[in-house]
Amino acid sequence: MAKAKRYPTAVAPKRVGSYPVEAGAGGGYVWDDVLEYRVWCCPHHGAPDLADGSDYFAAFATYPKALAFSRRTRAAEKPVVLVRQREYIDEPKPGVYRHVRKVRLAEWAVDHVLRPRRTPETLRRFFAKDAPKNRLAILRGTAIAR
Repeated sequence: MAKAKRYPTAVAPKRVGSYPVEAGAGGGYVWDDVLEYRVWCCPHHGAPDLADGSDYFAAFATYPKALAFSRRTRAAEKPVVLVRQREYIDEPKPGVYRHVRKVRLAEWAVDHVLRPRRTPETLRRFFAKDAPKNRLAILRGTAIAR
């Protein structure tokens, strides 16, 4: 569980569980805020039926609590994280990137928030003419600063 301590806590713990159910899935490469960790439960696979047969999620402010719930709940999926992106990178075709300046919510695999959070310089560096050949190194925090 040592690795779990590296996951960021939700930016507004009192708001956990109040965000829209529907969100984008994956994508965007960068994140601004962790809103909550979600554990989806599937009654048709044996989870307790708490939503008239529909899938539902439990929301948590921290990854360790979401993971513990996931492990002890029958037919619960692994946790995902709901992130807010104020700006993000769209990749309509492999290797073709577009800077999008609008807010969106997206569910991600939790390991994606282990990458560095977006800073004011992240996207400027990513889209710079002198960016490294492997631009994704900027997002991983492994590119040499310019």
